[in-house]
Amino acid sequence: MPTSGTGIYRRRPAPALEAGFSLLELLVVVLIIGLLIRAVTLSWSVLGNDREIEQETARLRGVIDLLHEEALMQSRDYGVMFTATGYRFYIFDYRELKWLEAPNDRLLQPHTLFPQLSMALVLDGREVPLVPDFDSQDIENAEPQVMLLSSGEVTPFTVEMTRAGIDGRFELTAEMNGKFSVVQEGFD
Repeated sequence: MPTSGTGIYRRRPAPALEAGFSLLELLVVVLIIGLLIRAVTLSWSVLGNDREIEQETARLRGVIDLLHEEALMQSRDYGVMFTATGYRFYIFDYRELKWLEAPNDRLLQPHTLFPQLSMALVLDGREVPLVPDFDSQDIENAEPQVMLLSSGEVTPFTVEMTRAGIDGRFELTAEMNGKFSVVQEGFD
């Protein structure tokens, strides 16, 4: 303990390094944390989450289930045409003997999946090659891959919904008797 000639204790000033953090150091730390938060936010918005896959699968199941019941009650045949990024519904016209789009029916309008989502269609245990979207397909003479018949029969199929960059998927499966099930795989 250094003392002066008068016996008064004098404290030495602390070196600048022991004084604490400088304003510049604090700003750098805040900047780094902000950049990390921004990177996480951007990656989350690009990749999305499995809720969107679940919503799309539930929507498709609900519409197909509704059309299956409507086919039975109204003696109509419905068809579903899939692409890798969407689907559309058709009604069979027995007068013209061809599949037609449903005019003025909002439920049966073409539906495009959320961005980054895609589908795969499996019929009879084999994956059916799907075109990327409806713009790249000739739909003048539509041939749906799946049919919901007025007799209650349904083309047995499995639709797999996936997101780019994620291993998990949702599968919508239909049996010939019109029973539908959804299975979730690869999500915790």
